[in-house]
Amino acid sequence: MVTDPLVSIVTPSFNQAEFLAETITSVLNQSYPRIEYIIVDGGSTDGSVEIIKQYQDRITWWISEKDRGQTDAINKGFQQAGGEIFAWLNSDDRYHPQAISEAVQFFIENPEVGLVYGDVNIINHKGQGLGRFNARETSYQKLRRGRVFIPQQAAFWRADLWKVVGPLDPAMFFAMDYDLWVRLAKISPIHYYAGHTWADFRIHDQSKTITADDKCWSDMLQIHRRDGGSWFSILVVKYWIRKMIGPFWRLYKNRKYHD
Repeated sequence: MVTDPLVSIVTPSFNQAEFLAETITSVLNQSYPRIEYIIVDGGSTDGSVEIIKQYQDRITWWISEKDRGQTDAINKGFQQAGGEIFAWLNSDDRYHPQAISEAVQFFIENPEVGLVYGDVNIINHKGQGLGRFNARETSYQKLRRGRVFIPQQAAFWRADLWKVVGPLDPAMFFAMDYDLWVRLAKISPIHYYAGHTWADFRIHDQSKTITADDKCWSDMLQIHRRDGGSWFSILVVKYWIRKMIGPFWRLYKNRKYHD
């Protein structure tokens, strides 16, 4: 009898008590039976630890200690992971109940694919819908040109590939997921599972998308140059355009997500 593959989900967290219980229950209440759940808290002081303890009998491993940020926490979590499929879910986002079941089924039916991603809804701090992430099919070549289109909240990949390309680069503050997608796409097919909504991506006052969006393209440019990319490339042009319009773009997003 074929055993359902074990799926390892890592949640990095720091002072997100307002949303943490929703994130945790969205993992624990999945329709898929074989989930290993790991939470790495960065030493929160807002009641997050007490929330984690409420669910600790259903959490495979957790820790709360000072770390070097989100990327370090994610790497620490995957060091503890023993699953065949990996993903991380930030502590202000949430899965839809069927997400992991559908992702696993896709991997079973498509053994050549190394990473699969679905759609996500964008929600505000109250959980109210704001729109959708513009996910679409991409590739290694498109990723290198800055055409990301992969919502991290709805991305799953094979653990054996992580062992080849991981861990995340600790120098990356914002675009550590983009860096991982590039590395995975270079060695394995990736696939957009259109029409399958797997997660909610929360935008709020303290989210990186609001507070540190300017660091994203800087990280992407660093990755581009590290991997031998030319200064005369589409991604570099996009970087300078985004740098010039960045202040106006952030103002627009703040207004949009708070109206």
